[in-house]
Amino acid sequence: MKKSIGNLRWTICALVFFATTINYLDRAVISLLKSTLTKELHWDDADYTNVEIAFKISYAIGLFLAGRVIDKIGTKKGYAWATGLWSLSAIGHAFANNVFSFSAARAALGLTEAGNFPAAIKTIAEWFPKRERALATGLFNSGANIGAIVAPLSVPFIAVMFGWKWAFVITGLLGIIWLFFWNKYYHSPSTHPKITPEELAYINSDVEAVEIGSAPKEEKKYTWGMLLGYKQTWAFAIGKFLTDPIWWFYLFWLPDFLESQYALKGTQIALPVATVYSLSVIGSIGGGYIPLNLIRKNWPVFKARKTSMLMYALLVLPILFAQYLGSLDMWLAVLVIGIAAAAHQAWSANIFTTVSDMFPKHTVGSVTGIGGMFGAIGGIMLSLLVQKNLFVHYRAINQIETAYYIMFAWCAISYILAWLIMHLLVPKVNVIED
Repeated sequence: MKKSIGNLRWTICALVFFATTINYLDRAVISLLKSTLTKELHWDDADYTNVEIAFKISYAIGLFLAGRVIDKIGTKKGYAWATGLWSLSAIGHAFANNVFSFSAARAALGLTEAGNFPAAIKTIAEWFPKRERALATGLFNSGANIGAIVAPLSVPFIAVMFGWKWAFVITGLLGIIWLFFWNKYYHSPSTHPKITPEELAYINSDVEAVEIGSAPKEEKKYTWGMLLGYKQTWAFAIGKFLTDPIWWFYLFWLPDFLESQYALKGTQIALPVATVYSLSVIGSIGGGYIPLNLIRKNWPVFKARKTSMLMYALLVLPILFAQYLGSLDMWLAVLVIGIAAAAHQAWSANIFTTVSDMFPKHTVGSVTGIGGMFGAIGGIMLSLLVQKNLFVHYRAINQIETAYYIMFAWCAISYILAWLIMHLLVPKVNVIED
């Protein structure tokens, strides 16, 4: 049946997947070059953390603004502008030569990269009926993990062969190439020259169903202040605030951990880092299996979701022993970090879905934006208050392993703490009605 109606929508999904892959590839480059930049530019951990914080602050601001901008100028122009600007920002790193200029480049990258997910989610909403949106979203979102895998398998080798500046230039150029295909192949469904009438009808089947039935009631308008007045909003925001920084920690500090603990340098870190993010792909795609299975067994949706999130939170706990296991064999540490990263992605997929469980559909974007902003703020605070002082202090006294033990301990408990707070705020499903 799907073959007869056409599959152009999946081509559009593939474009979004590749954009998301490039998005994460561009942001991961600097972590893989930390050792090189530290040596050539005479950085210390505080300098690196300041550069990292510049990205997170601008990313938080970008998350707050991007959705409204893209809604105003449209999906095609919005996604093109976001990708073009973040690609130029990525290339701009090659012209930086000190902490200030790198911070400026990272700030520009963070502000523009924030446009990816609002544009991607809007694209999927335009091109897919509701019954397929979860699958399409899961597929394009896996690009975040693929980007994190491609980075260690390419960036260190580019740096060795051509120099670190070219690592930023080459990865940045990928976004410029993507723009050619986006501008050529993307149109709204109603104006696309290659769409079949059958596929257009299928995409709009939800709309048609509403038109045939009785007129829907007018949607209630929610301001930011109104949404912040609900415990459900704070449950989601605090969950993101506590757990999003853990993913940032993996993304920006995993290469340094491998170098500090196991003296891996350059291309030697490629396979271990790629292994961690390969495991996270499993969590990203498979994280919905447990709640789906429980729902099929007639569990209430919200109970199935929260039970699954508790299981994923518990799967992070073994990271507490990463240091000890790594003393026996480095690959044991890589394995438990990989499992924790996979658990995070499974947790992330489900915490996003709690928003649609609790809020009217037309408020999901706004609540998601609030939570994303809080997640970014949590990342800023962790970097500023903990990592900046922690790593500088313990590296100065040649006890960097202690700093990583403290960070892994925080990783282990963050999800349990987040789950408990969310449960206390929303012990059972409490849907906000218009």
